[in-house]
Amino acid sequence: MDLKQKYGPLALVAGASIGMGAAFSHYLAEAGMDLVLVARRIGPLEELAETLRQRHGVQVDCIACDLALPDAASQLLAALDNRQVSVFVYNAALSYIGRFEEHDPTHLEQLSQANMVTPLLLVQKLGQAMLARGKGAIILLASLAGLQGSGFLTAYAASKSFDRVLAESLWYEWKDRGVDVLGCTAGATSTPNFIDTQPEKTGLIRPSIQTPEAVVKECFRNLGKRPSFISGAPNRLASFIMQRILPRKMAIKIMGDTTRKMYRL
Repeated sequence: MDLKQKYGPLALVAGASIGMGAAFSHYLAEAGMDLVLVARRIGPLEELAETLRQRHGVQVDCIACDLALPDAASQLLAALDNRQVSVFVYNAALSYIGRFEEHDPTHLEQLSQANMVTPLLLVQKLGQAMLARGKGAIILLASLAGLQGSGFLTAYAASKSFDRVLAESLWYEWKDRGVDVLGCTAGATSTPNFIDTQPEKTGLIRPSIQTPEAVVKECFRNLGKRPSFISGAPNRLASFIMQRILPRKMAIKIMGDTTRKMYRL
């Protein structure tokens, strides 16, 4: 697929500085698209931007924005200054591993904002402009944790379920109006943030770890073809067993037990 020809020349990647966001940025720049990169810290963004400019000869702008703030969406839209976004990738997310009752209420609010409220508002505003032009694409990152209850990942899992359902619903509403929406349900991915959590191996039942680049390539293979997908064949098999074969109670227990063992809770 020629992304630039199909959707337009400019991509916006939120949560772009490292890991999956950086992989999306490299893929889009290689496709010849100019980029706007968004993250909380400007330093890593500028380093990535310079690499993309040198390697792919594209224009790259950086916006420092904390997507967990209540006015993050309005800040970002103002910084875009009415530029027409052709492809929007929302990769930013906050997570918390631990017992729900011990979670700091302030961080719960920030997680809800970054994972649900900010993307909801951005998708509506950017989607309106795409619909007016009759073309565009939106990719929202979900998670295997959001396919069922996931103990010790409670707030994060619930927010990722929200993102997947949002993408699937908009896929239906906008599929015949030129705007492709895709929910990418990713499993464990070898990003710096995942590695920093220091997960332990848990025997036979443990997540299949993908590279960010592999997940990104699958996203663009599925864009425009389906409302959502699960990245990685092992993850699709595990999901089929968990969602279609096992009783839901057992699937929830397996998720909670696995997380508890991985993080020594």
